[in-house]
Amino acid sequence: MADKPFKVEIKNVNKTYRSHGRQVEVLKDVNLTVKDGDFVCLLGPSGCGKSTLVHLIAGLDKADSGSVLVDGKPVGVPSSSRAMVFQDSALFPWLNVLDNVAFGLVMNKVPKKEAHERAMNYVRRVHLSKFATSYPHQLSGGMRQRVAIARALVMEPDILLMDEPFGALDAQTRMVLQEELLEIWQQSKRTVFFVTHNVREATGLADVVYVISSRPGQIRAVEKIDVARPRHAENATLMNYQHKILGILGEEIEKVMRDELGED
Repeated sequence: MADKPFKVEIKNVNKTYRSHGRQVEVLKDVNLTVKDGDFVCLLGPSGCGKSTLVHLIAGLDKADSGSVLVDGKPVGVPSSSRAMVFQDSALFPWLNVLDNVAFGLVMNKVPKKEAHERAMNYVRRVHLSKFATSYPHQLSGGMRQRVAIARALVMEPDILLMDEPFGALDAQTRMVLQEELLEIWQQSKRTVFFVTHNVREATGLADVVYVISSRPGQIRAVEKIDVARPRHAENATLMNYQHKILGILGEEIEKVMRDELGED
């Protein structure tokens, strides 16, 4: 069987921001390739450029140099084929759950009845059908994130970009949403980029984990998580991956601390 084609290719990407009157190099010579349908996690210290990288893929930002390719073509403006889910669900407070999920379809001129039917299908898939007429302020944090995921998925994107979507949630809710996300991904086999600080979360979800170095961010390590799903926390092979990744992360976090504190 032939290998799956590359869905996303990052080639020699560099990105610098201007902050408080000085240049801050965020990404330096970043290279990675992701195959169609892969679930990829990006791990690294705070400020290493993980979010910047997914913003480049989304078309929300531009690289200073290098190339960002999707299906072999340079990324231009944002597109519904590359959907973003942020840490903050960013729902419209004046719209109920169903209307929030249908919003993108309505903006794309899908007839309202059809938009609501398609949206309701995804509301069911994230187990919120009983709350379809509820408003964001009536929902828990985990429920709001479910709505945000459904809103992204209803557009049927080729690529789902998730920037620490479960970072603000409690451990139990986080675990439930991880399982629901995996279930949806296994049904759709969309390409997923998932940014996280949590090593257990990354190894539990991903086909491949990219560990990004301290700023300027570079690909420090690539770990293919060769463990069958469903994965269990006590799996020895999984724990070995976690131990290895934690060691690499520890070195990078130490670099950040030395840089910030100016101490040996």
